[in-house]
Amino acid sequence: MGYIKFDKTRLVNLEYSLGKEILRTSRSGSYSSTTIVGCNTRKYHGLLVSPVDELEGERYVLLSSLDLSVVQGEKVFNIGIHKYDGDHYSPKGHKYLKDFDINDIPSMSFEVGRVKVTQERLLAKNSDQLFIRYTVDEAEDNVKIQFRPVLAFRRAHDLTFSNMNANTRVNYIENGIGIKLYERFPTLSLQFSKKPEFVPVPDWYRGIEYTEEQKRGYDYREDLFVPGFFELVLKSGESVVFSASTTEVNPAGLKTRFANERKTRVPRDNYRNCLVNAAQQFIVKRNENTNIMAGYHWFGSWGRDTFISLPGLTLSTGDIATCKEVLDTQVKKMRGGLFPNMGNDNNPAFNSVDAPLWFIWAVQQYKKAGGKATWKSYGNAIKKVIEAYHDGAAFNIGMKENNLIYAGSPGKALTWMDAITSAGPATPRTGYNVEINALWYNAVSFAIEIAAKKGDTDFINSYGSLPEKIKENYLNLFWDSEMNYLADYVDVDMNRNMYVRPNMLIAVSLPYSMLTKDMMKHVVDKAEQELLTPRGLRTLSPKNPDYKGVYRGDQEKRDTAYHQGTVWPWLIGPFSESYLKVYGKSGVKKIRDIIYRFEDVMDEHGISTVSEVYDGDPPHLPGGAISQAWSVSELLRIMDLIDQLTIYNNKSL
Repeated sequence: MGYIKFDKTRLVNLEYSLGKEILRTSRSGSYSSTTIVGCNTRKYHGLLVSPVDELEGERYVLLSSLDLSVVQGEKVFNIGIHKYDGDHYSPKGHKYLKDFDINDIPSMSFEVGRVKVTQERLLAKNSDQLFIRYTVDEAEDNVKIQFRPVLAFRRAHDLTFSNMNANTRVNYIENGIGIKLYERFPTLSLQFSKKPEFVPVPDWYRGIEYTEEQKRGYDYREDLFVPGFFELVLKSGESVVFSASTTEVNPAGLKTRFANERKTRVPRDNYRNCLVNAAQQFIVKRNENTNIMAGYHWFGSWGRDTFISLPGLTLSTGDIATCKEVLDTQVKKMRGGLFPNMGNDNNPAFNSVDAPLWFIWAVQQYKKAGGKATWKSYGNAIKKVIEAYHDGAAFNIGMKENNLIYAGSPGKALTWMDAITSAGPATPRTGYNVEINALWYNAVSFAIEIAAKKGDTDFINSYGSLPEKIKENYLNLFWDSEMNYLADYVDVDMNRNMYVRPNMLIAVSLPYSMLTKDMMKHVVDKAEQELLTPRGLRTLSPKNPDYKGVYRGDQEKRDTAYHQGTVWPWLIGPFSESYLKVYGKSGVKKIRDIIYRFEDVMDEHGISTVSEVYDGDPPHLPGGAISQAWSVSELLRIMDLIDQLTIYNNKSL
């Protein structure tokens, strides 16, 4: 029995099983994802979802599912499962499921009469290839098994429908077929380690529905194409490996390749290993670039998320080399002192005021972890950021006469609280933001520190006096001596917004902080009292009339609640650092308890990973993406930090 356990008696209960999703990714950018019973509940689900370089590198669902049927005499037992109109599931293969395990790779065990079959799935580590190994564990006679590939060939964000443009012809290749429904797509090679018979019976499965898309207010019904079925006869104890790949492979090596790939997997046999396993899944190395996916299933590589999550995903696992690769990739994308916040390389959006400042923080963490030649590698990029903010950049981002950074553009939300509704920014914060100016102070101070060590006198002469000016004006502008905490932002008319939000914690947590120890304590205590939950920090105090405690409904409703009370796990990072700054080693146990409380979510929503958000109200149900980079990374980073503090404190004793 593995570390992550499921109630076997409830696996056939769809209410229990459909809410539990699994995700595997490759370093090439492909992923495989579905529910633990194999029923796709999202348009983003699929057994092989891969980037297509010819189509701007976006991810496309190629193989949606592979339906298995066991033939016994005249009877055919279908083990697949799809949802259709009116809560109709067909076939109902989940009723044959006896066990599900995910200790190293997803494994499902089915029992059909006197036949027991195990299915094990994994993705190739560095290519766009899916492996599934089927083993007949028990059978009195030889078993005939049929495999029906269910194809989509459409962008992961879209849906597809039966049409006359689809090329339904197949090409016969060694131990399988090749098929390409539309031009510009790669040919999908479907092959087995043992030669099968392929029976062409082209058909469209019409009206398949995705319940999660329906809940989120999106279109949720589509048609998928089945070219026919493969048929194999296996004896008791025999295994066969299926491969779906964007290139044709040698089927003779499939069994060995499956076994070798499996050996490289980090077992999910404890909490930390689950987080490490999840961390690896955000890293994509493709076309000589190394990027971090912000989350699964719909996020791409976002600048802000990349820099915030980078230290936890790489440095906390000792992977300094990958950290540098990501930094180098991002520097190539830089324009005018800004980094793209979202969009692909052909259509980037630079609408983030904090991404460049988080970049400098990430370099700071890289240097602290032992990264070499920091100023030589990143000094020019750091100086471009400082100069852009000092002199003025796009979206009205720039330093004012008070030496603080002002940012704001009509209809834009430039901070991390960036949800936009039909009425405009859901959390308007145009003006001087508490965390942006804290990041500005930290960035300038760090740049001066390393420039001085490398003798960059021109930079020191230009900016050396700036930190003290920033600090004086920051405290005068943001600190409220009566309320004893920081304003969230100050608008163009210099009015303070005193909403209790977690952004003020960043001003405490950064390596260079402008706050006194007493100020820090007031901020931390306020956040603990009104924002801290078992799943992270609320984005707004429940005492505020604008608070929204549930993150549900269509996009408009969700975006309205996104930063108005919804809980974000990544905020545990700045809270924990701030708490430890204030309470020192006496606070280690509390922070450890907070971090390890997330062990409870390893068997829900995204299995062995951490969701994007949770409801502000108890019981803090998960929402958003099933696996989010900065949710995972900040837990790993703080876990690493408290381990270091524990070692240091023990040595001190």
